Amino acid sequence: MISSADKFKQDAQFCEGISLTRQRVLEDFEADCRRRRMVPHTIRTYRTQVRIYLNFLDDINVDPVNVDRKALEKFLDYLTNVRRKAFGGLENQFSALSTFYDYLIYEEFTRENPILPFRRRFLRYFKETDDCESPRKLISVEEMSALVNSILNPRDRAIVLLLAKTGIRREELVQIDISDVNWPNQSIMLKPRAKRSNRLIFFDEECNSILKYWVEVREDYAQEGERALFTNDHGNRINADRVYEIVTGNAERLGFHNRKSKNPSDHFFPHCFRHWFTTHLLRNGMRREYVQELRGDRRREAIDIYHHIDKEALRKEYLSCIPKLGID
Repeated sequence: MISSADKFKQDAQFCEGISLTRQRVLEDFEADCRRRRMVPHTIRTYRTQVRIYLNFLDDINVDPVNVDRKALEKFLDYLTNVRRKAFGGLENQFSALSTFYDYLIYEEFTRENPILPFRRRFLRYFKETDDCESPRKLISVEEMSALVNSILNPRDRAIVLLLAKTGIRREELVQIDISDVNWPNQSIMLKPRAKRSNRLIFFDEECNSILKYWVEVREDYAQEGERALFTNDHGNRINADRVYEIVTGNAERLGFHNRKSKNPSDHFFPHCFRHWFTTHLLRNGMRREYVQELRGDRRREAIDIYHHIDKEALRKEYLSCIPKLGID
């Protein structure tokens, strides 16, 4: 009787490109991620990263079940030197692969996860040799003002400003519907997500005027019946990849983002807004628990669930601490 591992080895004999067998493995892995209630963006990202890995192993004729440290070292070199991935990208890539091997162990295709010792040895080295305090780039208030004011497209300007003023993730931004916005209270109720506790976020008068202007011109672009606050060029809901392109494209134009650099401090991407938002609220004196609430961080201590924050006090504190950018 053929073993599960041997079956996977047979399945891993791929033709040119992605075979039906590999496609099935990826689809089964994706289904497993859904059963574990991962968010759609994470599932799509994991599938893409695992496909990159399997294609690479196919090119060097290595079976995923019998991958050794030499093959993983070659893959790391490929990601670093050919695909030019920075530390954050490497972390995400190997996190996806670790999840993939956990799935293979669960399905009894293999008995061990080769990614775990590899990550401990090599990704820790990348982190320790990073020159900056954080792998994310931090720009000044003046630079953020220059970035926002340099954007002429009303949608793109509204997206960048909302990311800066709220610190939300791009996956949260693309799911916002117009009906989620409370204009009188200048707040937005985000969709439920596993990573977020508090869903209520606020925006200030600067953001309010830019968002309202976008909503006015949005009617010329959006498909009839489209509920999304931000739409793509075809009038449908914008996706997270397009938001990434908008942010990095505008940041690159001002010299804040260098896609060719391997230094994380030379890259400005959507999550940098979250870093900027957090840093400048703290610098402006906001209480740490208020910042945590606005970020939607999960409560870390059991006692935290009994610590209720008054929403009106939070809104007033936010408005007093969020940096003013002098929007034109």
